[in-house]
Amino acid sequence: MKTKTLLFATLSLVAAGALSAAASAPPSSQVDVTFVQPEKFTDAKTEAYDSDRGREQILGEIKSYVEKRAGHYLTAGQHLTVRITDIDLAGDFEPWHGPNFDDIRILKEIYPPRMTIEYRLTGADGKVISEGKRDLQNLGYLMSNAFPSSDGLRYDKEMLSDWMRRDLRRPS
Repeated sequence: MKTKTLLFATLSLVAAGALSAAASAPPSSQVDVTFVQPEKFTDAKTEAYDSDRGREQILGEIKSYVEKRAGHYLTAGQHLTVRITDIDLAGDFEPWHGPNFDDIRILKEIYPPRMTIEYRLTGADGKVISEGKRDLQNLGYLMSNAFPSSDGLRYDKEMLSDWMRRDLRRPS
């Protein structure tokens, strides 16, 4: 009986160690998103006055969105690297309306979303399938039906989705 208990305890420790190692291993991802000098971006902030915390929140949400959405366009073994070199979010702040407008983003036709990105899509064999630099913008963003309407980055995300549909579509 002692031998069975000792064997069970040993197997439990080995299994726990394997699970712990798997949990601490970095997740493998088909998509890498990096921001190049985000402190110099045209507009990636949550209020009229730039703050590191507000910028990190915006960039984190954009990164997460690209990683998740781009995965729908990639086949097994493909890898996408996206470098975002500038962001100008849809809308802008107009603090001259008064102190209560410091954190209200005003959406007007003169404030369309814009992004400059560089991307590289490689196959399972490591060969480049496509790559390029894109200056994205959506001048008619207010005429679109971007959802959900509660998402403050919906127009920016829609612009990124349009780019992915064009440049990352799977061959038919």
